[in-house]
Amino acid sequence: MSGQLVPCSPAEIGSLFLFEKLSPEQLGQLCEAGRVERFEPGPVYAEGEPATCFYVMIEGTVVLSRRVGGDDVEVSRTSQRGVYAGSMQAYLGDRVPQVYNNSMRVTEPTRFFVLPGEKFSDFMQEWFPMAVHLLEGLFFGSKSTQRAIGQRERLLALGSLSAGLTHELNNPAAAAVRATATLRERVGKMRHKLAIIAQGNYAPEVMANLIDIQDRTAERVAKAPTLSPLEASDREDAVTDWLDDHDIQNGWRLAPTFVQAGLDVDWLDQVAAAVDEELLPNAIGWLNYTVETELLMDEINDSTNRISHLVDAAKQYSQLDRAPFQNADVHELLDSTLLMLSGKIGQQIKVVKDYDRTLPKIPAYPAELNQVWTNLIDNAVSAINGAGGEGTLTVRTALENERLLVEFRDTGPGVPKEIRGRIFDPFFTTKPVGEGTGLGLDISWRIVVNKHHGTLQVESEPGDTRFQVLLPLTAEENDTIEELA
Repeated sequence: MSGQLVPCSPAEIGSLFLFEKLSPEQLGQLCEAGRVERFEPGPVYAEGEPATCFYVMIEGTVVLSRRVGGDDVEVSRTSQRGVYAGSMQAYLGDRVPQVYNNSMRVTEPTRFFVLPGEKFSDFMQEWFPMAVHLLEGLFFGSKSTQRAIGQRERLLALGSLSAGLTHELNNPAAAAVRATATLRERVGKMRHKLAIIAQGNYAPEVMANLIDIQDRTAERVAKAPTLSPLEASDREDAVTDWLDDHDIQNGWRLAPTFVQAGLDVDWLDQVAAAVDEELLPNAIGWLNYTVETELLMDEINDSTNRISHLVDAAKQYSQLDRAPFQNADVHELLDSTLLMLSGKIGQQIKVVKDYDRTLPKIPAYPAELNQVWTNLIDNAVSAINGAGGEGTLTVRTALENERLLVEFRDTGPGVPKEIRGRIFDPFFTTKPVGEGTGLGLDISWRIVVNKHHGTLQVESEPGDTRFQVLLPLTAEENDTIEELA
């Protein structure tokens, strides 16, 4: 937006604190290169537009704002003479995008000294060459440091996740290996027992009955009920007594396996009625191997399913096979992140999932939201560990003001009020040296606010800290969505 041109007075602009140390000759050059414009109440420039001019306010009132989601958030309002905005990084040239990083408007008739960006750059290079070198070093050094530490933080997170995933995979993998070895032994013994039975002079119908009992026993194992410890103990005692009464050796060893498989005294009575008394011990031994093999196969099936579930969770967490922007179910993302971090969370921290499963899918970058969940869960776990290691992490989802809320609540000591306004600043951390980079919440803020047009906020008091992520239910016009398959 252009204003009304008015005469430029070197003496007047020399009275501004920004130019007060310049010589009369330099002030004259400024007036020749720039101009004084008077703006009526309204916008002066908008965030994201090419940064063509450097503005210094002579008189009036200026308001600066930033675009957050669909709203303009006011970040500064002042009437102080000499405040400046606009193309302040013009001296960096085309090494950085030259766009306005905020929006400026005036609330009353306001006069600015306006200097074209290229002229501002020329004067900086000519009058303050050392300062320009220092500013360039500060700017690019800060960027380089932030990239390096950001990369380090991602590597640390990856290492933590890899360790957790390896730990989680090791348990079911080891269980499957053990069960497979035991299964091989049991099948061998079953073949041996079958050979003993086959060597006897038994009628075909007896063998048929035995095979039928074996099949029905295997079916019963698959439908075995879950018993309480007291119920299991009582049933084991009854089965042990039955086996002893029928002269079955080592009945106390067989009873727990039979009870685990859902077999009881009534079932054993059916077996005894179906075979001759002399065949009963071998029949019971053979059925024991049948039960053990079924239980071992169930264990292997559970273990391999667990491994498959962990691999699926890792895939869901990394989003390696998904489009970068899509309609996503936040509950799937939360579950995969919690599973990936389960090793770090540990047994002493209770995790409560308070999900509203009726919430719709939302347009999002799932892999980046997973990074947000990781950072917030990691902070919650660190807070609880710092308070003794025992506590509760509650993950809640809900609909709030037509936006989707994801809340992480922990029972740690809380965020002190005096630092609450700084926790989203880059490099700010309360963790000991070497344990935190201060970029986790900054990265989370940029992902939620800048990339998803949402809000990230914190509410905290001792024993109740809540980080709340609010995400829009619909996409911005310039976003592209690919539906989940």
